[in-house]
Amino acid sequence: MHSYRWCGSMPSTATATTTTATTMIRRLCCLQSVSPSLPFSSASTTTKKPLVFLGAPQVSAIVLDTLLNASASPHSLFEVAAIVTQPPARRDRGKKLALSPLATHALDRGFSPDLIFTPDKAGDDVFLSNLKALQPHLCITAAYGNILPTKFLDIPPLGTVNIHPSMLPLYRGAAPVQRALQDGVKETGVSLAFTVRALDAGPIIATETIQVDDQIKISV
Repeated sequence: MHSYRWCGSMPSTATATTTTATTMIRRLCCLQSVSPSLPFSSASTTTKKPLVFLGAPQVSAIVLDTLLNASASPHSLFEVAAIVTQPPARRDRGKKLALSPLATHALDRGFSPDLIFTPDKAGDDVFLSNLKALQPHLCITAAYGNILPTKFLDIPPLGTVNIHPSMLPLYRGAAPVQRALQDGVKETGVSLAFTVRALDAGPIIATETIQVDDQIKISV
């Protein structure tokens, strides 16, 4: 079995992937008001459109920050209407239940706890009913960790966009960064793609490459 060891400072391919993803989201947010082909763009829009963000680990909190900061702009055409994350899990060797890092970060930023959903499955009927009530125009996912069923994907009229840390169609599925490093690639990247039922197989919106940090070593 391979494990991955960072030599030197923490800035690495994993960190660069997160940074690139947030940069791409910022660009999407900036372009929303000038391109009719992108979500939310409308010269006559005066009310911010609801967006729902899905994630769980700490890395997804960085993306949430980008979305919240962008939505706070007076020129933004969207607002983060709700957050969907994993339910509380036992941490610290199973001693206590704890919120996901994303939920904790959202609460720290003052996000309403009533708008943080933690369904066991994304197909839960009560959850989907609450989601429909928000009338989200777009959903964005980053390391959410649950499969999204068709009845979820049918809700936002503009679709669901996933941030995937690979140059799709390469390294679809789980642990794309780890698998890329194991293969010894010299560059990887980040993709924004629409979510469909097939795993990481939706239309690709944008990609950006990242050079693999030479400080990353693979040990056996």
